[in-house]
Amino acid sequence: MADQTQQMPRFTATDLPDRMSQADLDAPNRYTEEALARHKREGLDLAIRARWIALAVIAVMLPFLNPTWSVLYFHALLVLLAINGWAMRRVGRVGRSGAELALIFVDLLLMTIALAAPNPFAPQDWPTAMTFEFGSFIYFFVILAGGTLAYSWRTILAIGNWTAVLWLGAAGLVWYFGRTIPELSAAANIAFGDDPELLKLLDPNNVDFDIRLQEVVVFLITAFTLALTVRRFNRLLLGNAALERERANLSRYFSPNVVDQLSRNDEPLKQIQTHDVAVLFVDMVGFTSYAARHAPEEVIGTLRAFHRRMEAEVFRHNGTLDKYMGDGLMATFGTPVATDRDAANALACARAMIDSLAEWNAERAAGGEPAIRAGFGLHFGPVVLGDIGANRLEFAVIGNTVNVASRLEGMTRQIGATLAVSDSLRAEILGRSGSDAGLISGLVPRGAQIIRGLDHPVEVWSL
Repeated sequence: MADQTQQMPRFTATDLPDRMSQADLDAPNRYTEEALARHKREGLDLAIRARWIALAVIAVMLPFLNPTWSVLYFHALLVLLAINGWAMRRVGRVGRSGAELALIFVDLLLMTIALAAPNPFAPQDWPTAMTFEFGSFIYFFVILAGGTLAYSWRTILAIGNWTAVLWLGAAGLVWYFGRTIPELSAAANIAFGDDPELLKLLDPNNVDFDIRLQEVVVFLITAFTLALTVRRFNRLLLGNAALERERANLSRYFSPNVVDQLSRNDEPLKQIQTHDVAVLFVDMVGFTSYAARHAPEEVIGTLRAFHRRMEAEVFRHNGTLDKYMGDGLMATFGTPVATDRDAANALACARAMIDSLAEWNAERAAGGEPAIRAGFGLHFGPVVLGDIGANRLEFAVIGNTVNVASRLEGMTRQIGATLAVSDSLRAEILGRSGSDAGLISGLVPRGAQIIRGLDHPVEVWSL
């Protein structure tokens, strides 16, 4: 890696589509489906808990409203509704589920039977139409509210439409087949015959279709409004899934601190900055001859394994992976935001990379594979940071500090060392905190070295 200048081509976000595998191309659907499935499961879990709580409250309330043994009939129906809710949790999934919709219909049918059909164990011998006089339709709103927790606007519309059909159908059946007591209508006519509207309201045999229609219309309006709300929430959910996918994809190509800056601010990297950063260059030694002796698949596999280990250490030490360069990479510490531990993090990262490389070589030796050697160069100094380009933007780290770090890495061959560190980085570590002094242990002074491009020599330390 003879001459690494700031003009070197660099991998940018606009290159991603050309470099993505089929798995990457499938990522939007995968992340969206995973997000929807996760929220669906959470919603169904929450819905069944809410249902059981609501049914328990209703079960406790009913004996106070109807303190007779006949209330056990309604308790039995509540148990069936609780079991049906558990079944819906078992079959619920993202998308359209015939089994789930069938169970929702069973829910509404049970509720209709409980509210519109006469209680067979009730001691009163009333006209069937009297079941509508207790305003029991409001219990359908419990099922509707639970339906919103599943995050399916189609489910809510289905509940609304099916409830309307079942309730009006039940009213028609009661009117046509229900038990009537004509004597009660006659008595009501005698008492309220002078006021037809009051007679219609108080006639025990009257189904009151106008009131039933009003109940259904209000329920449909509520269901339609909730469906629109849930649909809007679904769009927000899909947008959030897309953002999660984009952030995950960015994290595969850029370091977490850059991704964090990109995701938090509208134009986080637009402002040009100048401050001191630590720059680390890593390069595999003898890779050209290695590539010539091995199959392309093996070469690429080795590169990927090497980059994976080096990249992990960069991120673990709060660095920014600036770019891959064939068999090497460049990382910066202190971008996009500088800290007082940038130099220490850079040296700790280089040492961790060397240890990781040693572990990997031990594994390779056990498998009969040749060892991989690498050179590391570290420098600390001022750089210019900011976006460059017009339509094709990239975050650039520019300055002589980059060149010095690159040439220090190249110098490791000449001085027979694994790591070459500039005195400015060593001094920065010593000057910041004594607790990091252990990082420089083992560094050997190599004296002033001539660095091409600089008009003065640089004090170099090696490992």
